[in-house]
Amino acid sequence: MATRVLQRVSNGLYLANNMANPAGHGVVLSRGLAVSSARYNEDSWFKSLFVRKVEARKDAHANLLTKNEESNLYKIQFHNVKPECLDAYNKICEEILPSIHADKYYPCELVGTWNTWYGEQDQAVHLWRYRGGYPALTEVMTKLRENKEFVEYRKERSQMLLSRRNQLLLEFSFWNEPVPRDGPNIYELRSYQLRPGTMIEWGNYWARAIGIRQHNSEAVGGFFSQIGNLYMVHHLWAYKDLQSRENTRNAAWQHDGWEEMVYYTVPLIQHMDSRIMIPTKASPLK
Repeated sequence: MATRVLQRVSNGLYLANNMANPAGHGVVLSRGLAVSSARYNEDSWFKSLFVRKVEARKDAHANLLTKNEESNLYKIQFHNVKPECLDAYNKICEEILPSIHADKYYPCELVGTWNTWYGEQDQAVHLWRYRGGYPALTEVMTKLRENKEFVEYRKERSQMLLSRRNQLLLEFSFWNEPVPRDGPNIYELRSYQLRPGTMIEWGNYWARAIGIRQHNSEAVGGFFSQIGNLYMVHHLWAYKDLQSRENTRNAAWQHDGWEEMVYYTVPLIQHMDSRIMIPTKASPLK
């Protein structure tokens, strides 16, 4: 079948080339139009083999996948630091970030703060939670603009950074809410760029499989983006060390349902990335 399609396309190209010949110009033009129509139908048929049909739904995936009784919003920040400034950067973060976390004046919590160990080097990752959603985020940002210490911190920090970016996230309803934990631990942030329209499908499979990955309490939190890179999913895991990570991940394949989940979710992914991170002194997730 594919051979016939290629032959027809080749014939269409041949006819198109003959249009340059003045003799029989009208005949070739007629044939060219006929072939163009045929090629359009064939292309549509050919594309239908690969284009995934997305079923219509009656609600936003944010409402279908989150805890409806809560309205927590998360912000994840990625700061790429000048290599020679990383220690100084960590020091000023340790002085300022915990004070914001502990002050009830600000409706936000520092969930965790890390340096990337394996992955992008000289990078800091911060995860914040805003209880109350977007209004809480707006309130915090407004109040911080009046905080002279924070304004000075931002000015000093800006001299240490190469680049920075952030995302606003919601948490999946079937994941645990991140809570402080004792260490020492290493953390893995696995980030998945999904194909547009596949978030509900991703959530359905992971809702059934997440229990498999909670036997060793390694599941910390699962999130999906609302602002920033869209259709982005972040899974945060905690392990005692790299060997523990290897053992835990291998053990998942011994459980019924894990292989099926991987089989059906891999085609939903456009790109994936893994960071191994070390908590800083200021991190509630040790």
